[in-house]
Amino acid sequence: MKHKIAIIGLGYVGLPLAVEFSKKFKVIGFDINKARVNTLNTGHDNTLEVSDDNLKSVLNKKNTGIGLELSYDVNRIADCNIYIVTVPTPVDKNNSPILTPLRKSSETIGKVIKKGDIVIYESTVYPGVTEDECVPILEGISGLKFNEDFYCGYSPERINPGDKTHTVANIKKVTSGSTKEIGEVVNDLYASVITAGTHLAPTIKVAEAAKVIENAQRDINIAFVNELAKIFNKLDIDTHAVLEAASTKWNFLPFKPGLVGGHCIGVDPYYLAQKAQEVGYHPEIILAGRRLNDSMGEYVATEVLKLMVQNNITIKESKILMLGITFKENCPDIRNTKAIDVYRSLESFNMDIDVHDPWADKEEVKKEYGIETVKELNNNSYDAIIHVVAHKEFLELNLKNLKKETSIVYDVKGTLDKKQITKRL
Repeated sequence: MKHKIAIIGLGYVGLPLAVEFSKKFKVIGFDINKARVNTLNTGHDNTLEVSDDNLKSVLNKKNTGIGLELSYDVNRIADCNIYIVTVPTPVDKNNSPILTPLRKSSETIGKVIKKGDIVIYESTVYPGVTEDECVPILEGISGLKFNEDFYCGYSPERINPGDKTHTVANIKKVTSGSTKEIGEVVNDLYASVITAGTHLAPTIKVAEAAKVIENAQRDINIAFVNELAKIFNKLDIDTHAVLEAASTKWNFLPFKPGLVGGHCIGVDPYYLAQKAQEVGYHPEIILAGRRLNDSMGEYVATEVLKLMVQNNITIKESKILMLGITFKENCPDIRNTKAIDVYRSLESFNMDIDVHDPWADKEEVKKEYGIETVKELNNNSYDAIIHVVAHKEFLELNLKNLKKETSIVYDVKGTLDKKQITKRL
């Protein structure tokens, strides 16, 4: 079979995957966001996951039998035979899974799918979503029969935003198919571009479950060290010094305390919890970890306030500098950032807060959170400086010049020079 691949969704997951596949196959990248498609067609990726040179290289090959074409016209994907879905799977304000993007994508594919085609889902879901939620939509709209006329696969995304070492091709990929034969086809497809290798799971549900527990496990481990940070703070012990000492044991897991947001670790455990509750089991550890991590923004704000009081700094109308608003370091993504929890908690005390983030898009932050970020920082202006996100640029800042004589510096990430800070999480 000569593969012609459609990638549905051109965000942090879809675009790097499309670029990788387009080095060996003809790929059509499809997204309903016209502005996103138009920007990408100029050869620039606002998420910074794909370099301009890399993107332009594959776009320039689109008439050679391989390469990448980007479109918001569904007709452009009608003659593809492999459809890979890489849309977001967020949660609502009650932390319930939102499957709307997945369902809408399935509807779109259902309109163009043909006999023999394969639909592969990469979006993080709870076990059963592909076959119980997506397949009926594909069948209903196309009129085709699952595992007779068309087939499905699941290969969970393993993108780490901002990480230029662990890129798509360099991370081992889990694959699966709706039949044994299709599993082999899906596995061979990914193996052709994933240099780190692949792992063929026995069923789609196993692959779905493997993905959702990856992030749940990390979430629980971070929750553990966040709880340790709260305990050691009361004992007046430096948490990072404790972790450094404990890490000398060969099998100690070197997790660090901090804010846990984003669209993976801060979301995926709720998907597993939802499915567990549907089958009559209340997941205690998973949800306890989520509750603790979700509370850390307010905890950080409270610690800052305590430090200010201890240093006789007036709270009301004080000038605060927050370094960072994205959900993680060296990445422009602000979705589900827990830095906003720190901001909102401090804002309620009538503080004057400057948010400085060289990675975040100023207009996007304004639209999403109603916050005007600042580009220029004023010397000798701040009563408190909070290092929230460990962007590399912040390591070069001279905090001594920015703060007032009696100011405090609170380091959430624990990456600043200890001589510059008052306390760290």
